[in-house]
Amino acid sequence: MSVFEQLQRLSDERFLSIYESLSQDGFGPLDGDVARLLKYRPQAIRNVPMAQRAKKARGILQSKHNAQMCYEIFGAYLIARHRELVTGFLEATGVKHENGMLEDLDQNVPDAAKIESAVGELDSKFDPADVTLYLALCAEQWPQRPELAALWRKRAG
Repeated sequence: MSVFEQLQRLSDERFLSIYESLSQDGFGPLDGDVARLLKYRPQAIRNVPMAQRAKKARGILQSKHNAQMCYEIFGAYLIARHRELVTGFLEATGVKHENGMLEDLDQNVPDAAKIESAVGELDSKFDPADVTLYLALCAEQWPQRPELAALWRKRAG
């Protein structure tokens, strides 16, 4: 549940930034759910400030303990805005991928001996907060690599 824990650790501003970055045509990724919660028509939700929608969306994720949706939102954010971070980690740790997309997660795992140096390299190129967010996804994706969860926990505090 590292992605859900990561959601709980994010500031409201950071979550808003992620949520806003995923908006398309004025709609955030969970605005349909937010509209239903507020009893708005789907189109009318665009009249609600994005900060308020993000706060409601975060509340939905937290109230349902929806780790899968957290994983999807964080993954979409990283692929859309920081694909080089994702592909950099995968390449540095020997994980086969197609532009950041993976197949056969059970057999295609990061080389444990390369994880720490890969993360150090990413920290020098990207915002460490985004690297930590990606580590939360990695810990969830590859539970057979406890090094990922330990490294994420150390960074997440």
